[in-house]
Amino acid sequence: MAAPIIHFDLDSPYELAKEQIRFYRENGFVRLKKVLPAEVLEHYRNEISAKVQELNTERLPLEQRSVYGRAFLQVTNLWTKSEIVKEFVTGKRLARIAAELMGCRGVRLYHDQALYKEPGGGFTPWHADQYYWPVNTDNIVTAWIPLQDTPVEMGTPAFSPGSFRIQEGRDLEIGEDSETRLQTTLKEYGVDEGPFALGDVSFHSGWTFHRAGPNQTVRPREAMTIIYMDLDARLIQPKNKHQEADRQAWCPGVGIGQIIDSPLNLVLYSR
Repeated sequence: MAAPIIHFDLDSPYELAKEQIRFYRENGFVRLKKVLPAEVLEHYRNEISAKVQELNTERLPLEQRSVYGRAFLQVTNLWTKSEIVKEFVTGKRLARIAAELMGCRGVRLYHDQALYKEPGGGFTPWHADQYYWPVNTDNIVTAWIPLQDTPVEMGTPAFSPGSFRIQEGRDLEIGEDSETRLQTTLKEYGVDEGPFALGDVSFHSGWTFHRAGPNQTVRPREAMTIIYMDLDARLIQPKNKHQEADRQAWCPGVGIGQIIDSPLNLVLYSR
């Protein structure tokens, strides 16, 4: 059966309110309502989920995995494996939102990743994404795009408002230690957590600490993420083994100090 024709322009603008931009810059994240139509997300969910099933390499039962392994199935750069996913990932609508939230003249793709939390899947420990990224700017943001209505019981992101300003905990990789230590560090900042309707999208900056609860439902929590970086972002000397792995995987051929403009780092929006 042929895929349905979707009459929606993924390059069309989403009008951000000044208050939404202000909220992002003060708190390091923002939740936006009705960014994409439900039928559009359902169309792309079919392809994304098929590719996750095809490309996922995790075979251990949940109970035999590490805390990180129980948190989600993770499949990266799906846009390079599917023209349909590429169409979704390279849309200007989300990219423009990212640029306007950060206040930069444009954004490139760092990479995408599908994050599927299986039924019974464990919690995602407190962490900051930018621990893993060898980039010279804080203008890097992740769009978290649920592919179904997502109640808190399914494991929605919980953000620590304003935590992008603190230095403590930036040297922690995601795991049991980061969960334990950051619970104490972040106590005074509080937690912002809530359900996502299909079509809602959140954006959080690289140094915003966040976590997610376990999936207590019988359905997988299916989510797609796209990481956008400032058009002028440059590669720095990796500070840990994870940044070195990222340098090789997502920035091939880029020298230290150079703009990250490899064939994988497409310009997705420029004013």
